[in-house]
Amino acid sequence: MNPMMNPEALHQELRAAVRLFWQTRKDQTDKQQTSGKSDQGARAAATGGAQMNGFIRLFRHLIESAGISERCVFTRTKLQLPGFFRPTKEWDVVVVVGGQLVLAIEAKSHVGSFGNNFNNRTEEAMGSSLDLWTAFREGAYKSTIRPWLGYLMLLEDSPKSQKPVKTREPHFKVFPEFADASYATRYEHFCRRLVRERNYDAACLLTSPSELGLNGVYSQPAHDLEFGVFAKALIAHASAYAT
Repeated sequence: MNPMMNPEALHQELRAAVRLFWQTRKDQTDKQQTSGKSDQGARAAATGGAQMNGFIRLFRHLIESAGISERCVFTRTKLQLPGFFRPTKEWDVVVVVGGQLVLAIEAKSHVGSFGNNFNNRTEEAMGSSLDLWTAFREGAYKSTIRPWLGYLMLLEDSPKSQKPVKTREPHFKVFPEFADASYATRYEHFCRRLVRERNYDAACLLTSPSELGLNGVYSQPAHDLEFGVFAKALIAHASAYAT
């Protein structure tokens, strides 16, 4: 068994990543408020970057534990991949072995402003996968071997993300599973459908409350979207390209 797949070890790695996420957001907000240049609302933290670094490091550890050389794993620089509808798209993790694109991962978060930003997050994820797969079809990556795509969403667990949301249906009925569903439930359906429609090969949904998240507290609302499932799929694919 890959030591990275030990359930307790993986749990502790996730706790550390969640803890770093919330602490980084807090530090960025505090810094901007102290400097007197704070952005409006939660934007102060959202524009600071680096919140997902704990998850990105965890992805790197998983990939390297599968036998991929560290020189083939890109998490800081050289993250741009050709697109079809735009010149390039920057991913959070890119693995290239022997000139072949092996995998790419997108790691996103959503804290507050759920009504304003849910559609933005979903459209971005769908657009990124469409762009990559169309570029792949057109030979942008110089190989007919299909790369692996992963998507992770960390959602703030709060009363506003968990309460039912009224849907507007002026002309046609929405699919019943979306009717009056909370944003947390909407994200669950979204992530699951990303995989079922083969936009991504694996997706993970985590939720975490802001205050308890500083202690690494998180939840996994759906078994098929748990990080352990995501990690197994990632390692299985990466191991085929061990260097």
